[in-house]
Amino acid sequence: MNATTRNRLRKRKRRIAKRLADVSREDRGGPVLAAGNIHYELGDRGGAVGCGGIGMIHQLARGSGLVEAIDRELHLLKIHRPYHESDHILSMAYNILAGGTCLEDLELLRNNEDYLNALGAEAIPDPTTAGDFCRRFSPGDIEGLMDTINGVRVGVWKRQPGAFFDRAVIDVDGVLAATSGQCKRGMDIAYNGQWGYHPLVVSLANTGEPLYLVNRSGNRPSHDGAAKWLDKAGALCRKAGFRQVVFRGDTDFSQTRHLDGWDDEGTVFYFGIDAMAALAERADALSDRSWRRLERPKRYEAQTASRARPQNVKEQVVVRRQFKNVRLFSEMVSEFAYQPGACRRPYRVVALCKNLTVSRGESLLFDDLRYFFYITNDWSSPPERVVWEANQRCDQENLNAQLKGGVQALRMPLDNLESNWAYMVISSLAWTLKAWAALVLPVSGRWKQQHESQKESVLRMEFRTFLNAFIRVPCQVIRQGRRLIYRLLSWNPWQGVFLRMVDATRVLRC
Repeated sequence: MNATTRNRLRKRKRRIAKRLADVSREDRGGPVLAAGNIHYELGDRGGAVGCGGIGMIHQLARGSGLVEAIDRELHLLKIHRPYHESDHILSMAYNILAGGTCLEDLELLRNNEDYLNALGAEAIPDPTTAGDFCRRFSPGDIEGLMDTINGVRVGVWKRQPGAFFDRAVIDVDGVLAATSGQCKRGMDIAYNGQWGYHPLVVSLANTGEPLYLVNRSGNRPSHDGAAKWLDKAGALCRKAGFRQVVFRGDTDFSQTRHLDGWDDEGTVFYFGIDAMAALAERADALSDRSWRRLERPKRYEAQTASRARPQNVKEQVVVRRQFKNVRLFSEMVSEFAYQPGACRRPYRVVALCKNLTVSRGESLLFDDLRYFFYITNDWSSPPERVVWEANQRCDQENLNAQLKGGVQALRMPLDNLESNWAYMVISSLAWTLKAWAALVLPVSGRWKQQHESQKESVLRMEFRTFLNAFIRVPCQVIRQGRRLIYRLLSWNPWQGVFLRMVDATRVLRC
């Protein structure tokens, strides 16, 4: 970023800060939103787009080698008239980044001349053509597409500092994708009575990137086929140079027949395991001295003066209406060795005992003890650490929510399991590009600490917030000589980070 751009950023920041600080607190006799006599006109000379950040994203896709890799590895079209495989895939991903929520939104972009000029395209595929493209995929083609994206992902990872490769934490979970359609092949009734599909999500917790998405029928259990994709994710992280690989999952994924293999290859795992009678008996037989109180760390440290805690309205309603009320009183942890029937060696089981009080209204009914168990091959960490590590897997629920509600990757808009799987993988590329945009941000110089904080904030940012800060940036699009210029027309607090991102993607070569 040159000195002129930095000075303009400072001026814009000072101008908005002064404007907000000078707001009078007195009644002006009317509403603040006072614009009137508004007119609209069609412009002839200049073109502009509301999603100016799409140019930075396309620059990232080209610099990372994604465009070239897709066209080299994926062969679904015999003739390119005129679109290549990368055109179809990136058009659908960019549709999500430009604010679209379904395939039909491609039609708006396709008829936006300034959007086409911004990407240097004569045209992009229409929704029907995009749907037909998704139907061309076989399961092998989809797996090949995920492997292609992951190959490029490794190149982006290799630009990270050495500490990044200390530990790769891989989370796995299933997420229900309901649909109201009646003619979608592969759909079925899930355990909760909903019709739809049951995708498997395997992600890297370090960056929140989905490594593998696997569509399955709605009646399949969460762990169905998970071991294969965990193995592929582990191999990918080792290829990238991670020194330790960690698997985490809930009780559905404690597939004991695979534990020995993972232990042999040096993978550390933390899985929940069902509270079977045999485990409960082992926990009951432990001496009182082997149990110790679990003190959970604070979620965050308050940066300001502490405020009064608000009244718990929900608790008051439960007490007033004499509902059954279950509250946590304390937690205790202990451990023992346990050898599952499918394993050749014992593993460490950490037992978590929750002491619950059950009441109705103001009357205490009884105390209830409930066991939760975690199986691991980590013999060195304190049992508290094992519990915290296993519980941190719940952060993947946030990723699932972003893929479902933010990216809209789980809409299942097509007519069979494979085509919906392909659409899911292609749409999730929008989230992946968001993560890569954060990862390529340079961290160096006198502002290193601030840059690290900004990089982490962008990486953990919700998808909608990312779009508003980095993609929905109004820009005038100008062709000048051999250059395509995006002229920013407004300012927001993330614009300095955005311009650093633009500079990084311009010179990116992975």
